Amino acid sequence: MPTPETIADVPQDFETLKAVILERKAQLPKRLKQVAAYSLDNPDEIAFGTAASIATSADVQPSTLVRFAQHFGFEGFSSLQQIFRARLRERTPGYEERLKALRQNDHSRLESGSIFNGFVAAAHRSLDNIATSVDPEAFERAVGILAKANTIYLIAKRRSYPISSYMAYAFGKLKVKYQHVGTAAGIDEDMLAMATKEDAAFAVSFSPYASESASQARLLANRKVPVVSLTDSAFSPLAESSRVWFELVEADHAGFRSLSASMAFAMALTVAIAEKRRRLTEGE
Repeated sequence: MPTPETIADVPQDFETLKAVILERKAQLPKRLKQVAAYSLDNPDEIAFGTAASIATSADVQPSTLVRFAQHFGFEGFSSLQQIFRARLRERTPGYEERLKALRQNDHSRLESGSIFNGFVAAAHRSLDNIATSVDPEAFERAVGILAKANTIYLIAKRRSYPISSYMAYAFGKLKVKYQHVGTAAGIDEDMLAMATKEDAAFAVSFSPYASESASQARLLANRKVPVVSLTDSAFSPLAESSRVWFELVEADHAGFRSLSASMAFAMALTVAIAEKRRRLTEGE
């Protein structure tokens, strides 16, 4: 395991730290990999929590947090924690104020009204997050890959299924050739067997990940079919199979997560693909 003395450059910002963690994730011991996954999936908790509370949530010992920090060249966990706190300070000004205003405006004393307002607030948080987390260059690459495909294979199960269903509907209206994987006849494998390197796939899966979606994405990637994916963690099984992948964590209300930001992303991607295909066809 690397020590502080063997690491020349200590990450100075969250994006650099995230890149280093992803680069080394395959070599991390089991417990450090567990902390890495938790830290990237819950950066706000790392910023605000104590070592004891974070260790409990990540299901590790507090000493493991220290080892994790030192593995990446930090003196201790508190030094690493400053990177996560700096990430919050760099967010768009007014973010926390808008959330506070939403909570203050919830004057409803009715249980149903409170639930409604809670989900609206969660949707606002999700949309604020995606507005700053999607890399425009990565989005452009994803659009290019999918727009050039002869057929786009849509892969999603369980909570993610409405996303692929919407895209299938929209692609049909936009005259974009697609295959919606997830047939009632149970012929998914036969359908995927027809995919070639001239096609592409868009896969969606959120924790707890659908093993079938992950295996289908892996199958296509192994056959050189380019895969673009939407998921909620850098440690998602979809990330390893994708040419381009996007990390999107929906805010929750009372433990329930909506698809507000995910659907906005899917709508933008679908329309951008159709427009890109039009330009390619017309030679613009």
